Amino acid sequence: MAKSAGATVALVAAAPIDQAWRVSVPADPTKFYPKYGPLPAVVGVRDQTGPWDAVGQTRTLQLSDGGSVVEHIREIDFQRFFAYELTDFQKLFGHLVEGARAEWTYTEVAGGTRISWSYAFHPKKGAGLLVTAIVRLAWAPYMRRVLPGIVKAVESA
Repeated sequence: MAKSAGATVALVAAAPIDQAWRVSVPADPTKFYPKYGPLPAVVGVRDQTGPWDAVGQTRTLQLSDGGSVVEHIREIDFQRFFAYELTDFQKLFGHLVEGARAEWTYTEVAGGTRISWSYAFHPKKGAGLLVTAIVRLAWAPYMRRVLPGIVKAVESA
């Protein structure tokens, strides 16, 4: 497997850490992940195994291009850290990546909670350069567009 290609974004939500956690961890992905350039929107969630707050839970995200991806919660440190892996990519990413890992870190700071979102895609052999380009040109800017909406939802809860 080639070296992972990743990006990280962070913002401060003017809200206490318990509110940031309570709102963002179980957030409905169809409300926050729109289509962006070549990246499809999340249009549905199926086969979710629980309220999306415990290690071992899974769900399948349905995408606007007709594809899907499966998410698996791997780590939770209550009100501090949340990580999930993504597998079974379809369409373009199904040809390019073995999987991905998303990590969310919550830190109390002056004025609220710093929310940091990191993503790492694991390219298939021979796809590293292309995946790195997609992450730089599309995925990282996408993350910078998505996180403010999540922060706004946290602050208005």
